[in-house]
Amino acid sequence: MTMLHHTGLTISDLDRSLRFWRDAMGMQVIFQQEKKGGYLETIVGEPGAYVRMAHLAFDGEGTRIELFEYVSPAGGRHTQRPADVGFAHVCVACEDLEERLERLIAAGGVPFTGPVTIDTGANAGGRGLYLRDPDGHVVELFERPTA
Repeated sequence: MTMLHHTGLTISDLDRSLRFWRDAMGMQVIFQQEKKGGYLETIVGEPGAYVRMAHLAFDGEGTRIELFEYVSPAGGRHTQRPADVGFAHVCVACEDLEERLERLIAAGGVPFTGPVTIDTGANAGGRGLYLRDPDGHVVELFERPTA
């Protein structure tokens, strides 16, 4: 079976990111672990790679978010604009956009705007917004249109 398994995000502080993704977003931790050297060092192409990581999913199943905190080597900061090639975002469909947004802001999220009504296309009548998590990753909150 072929399927999308997870989206990986490199973050600066696993505990802070868990407050955002687990506590405020409402995802469940599938597992947490630390890894160093071996296959990890080879697959990421980083000599001396040592990470703290967690996999999270809604209701403990489905596509996951993988949070990677590099203990070593030290990384840099990188923030892109939505118009930049290579930019990516994670979209979370929800039914409680305002309440979820409040929790995410309290956990360090920074919205681009308030909720916007989608006025054209397949999702017309729905609402959405972009916000950055505490490390600058962009999350789209999407509330489906009512029938």
